[in-house]
Amino acid sequence: MAKLTITGNVLADPDKIDLIKAELEKLIPITRQEAGCIQYDLHQDNENPAYFMFYENWGSRELWQKHMNAPHLAAFMAATEGAIEKFWLHEMTHIA
Repeated sequence: MAKLTITGNVLADPDKIDLIKAELEKLIPITRQEAGCIQYDLHQDNENPAYFMFYENWGSRELWQKHMNAPHLAAFMAATEGAIEKFWLHEMTHIA
């Protein structure tokens, strides 16, 4: 089975950029230790600092789904409630 690539996109409230960035950074070391996590990299747009993007690679969709239901993601959602303007994901199949 091909690995699963995810792009996770977060558009922060302009007044909450520092909060969102700090909370997103907390996810990195925990997630990188999860079963099936191949790559988990956070990016911030150079022209729009309110836009963040995770580039992720997972061993399978099932393992990524476990990640999506993990306690640290629930904690992130609680800590950032009302501070995110938009959040969207893309699930992609790695081709080459």
